[in-house]
Amino acid sequence: MAMNMGLTAASAEEADIAAVKTIVESVAVLADMRNFEDLETLYADEFLLDYSALNGHAAELRSPRGLMTEWAGVLPGFDRTRHDLANVTASVEGASATASADVTAGHWLGGSYWEASGRYDYRLEKDNGAWRITAMTFLLEDEKGARDIIGPAATNAAEAPPGYIVRQQTEKAVRDFLEGLETFDMDRVNAVWAQDAVQDMPYTPAGFPGRIVGRDNIVALYETWPDAVRNPSLTETLVLYPGADPQIVFAEWNGRAEVVATGRLYEQRYGGLFHVENTKITLYREYFDPRPFAYAFAMAGERDQ
Repeated sequence: MAMNMGLTAASAEEADIAAVKTIVESVAVLADMRNFEDLETLYADEFLLDYSALNGHAAELRSPRGLMTEWAGVLPGFDRTRHDLANVTASVEGASATASADVTAGHWLGGSYWEASGRYDYRLEKDNGAWRITAMTFLLEDEKGARDIIGPAATNAAEAPPGYIVRQQTEKAVRDFLEGLETFDMDRVNAVWAQDAVQDMPYTPAGFPGRIVGRDNIVALYETWPDAVRNPSLTETLVLYPGADPQIVFAEWNGRAEVVATGRLYEQRYGGLFHVENTKITLYREYFDPRPFAYAFAMAGERDQ
């Protein structure tokens, strides 16, 4: 029995070491594959990043999304990158771990090449059974080629942003729209629409348009909003469900506002399908129950609630 328990304990530690090494290797592979969504999940909600040996900047606390946004703004602009790891080591003590790996990071762009080599050091913590990176340090040992290809790579990435950035742009357009309505910032609301945008509302009550075509017409639809309602609440329960296509997101939220003309309270549960191209909403398909809408605004066919 004692021998079996010893084997179990050793296997658990070895499994943790294997998991930690896999994370270290995955950082390199996922970065080279431009898979920033999965790469983001390998980090703790806040972690220490130290690239001072490479860029001279002091170590700082970062968020996973912040770092991935930074990387996604450069790495896809290279023709190819490869982070070649060697001598990956890890040690585990309870829910804490350290790891290191030698790395040669190659960057190709046109006929130019830049290489930075050195070592990565990691600290990790285990939370709810999953290891997450809490600190990452790069120690530069050698460099070949010229770093000046980073600038053109960033330009390339900005001109053709990867899905990770496009998805953020899509979600920002939705938030700008709803937060703008909530704060009566109509310039912000009006700025989100593409010139040929469509707002489609399949379940509007009688007497209210179900489809609005064109930016100018959509802007006109909302221009009376600040005078029509008081104390709107639209984002408190907002949940965004990203689509496989980064230009598409489905949103759910509760809407609440006091209607000035009737003195009635408008309460609604919304669903919205948004399609965003080049940071502008091209399609907004809005789903809601027409009955509380008709009641709050005293429209024909209203039904008291």
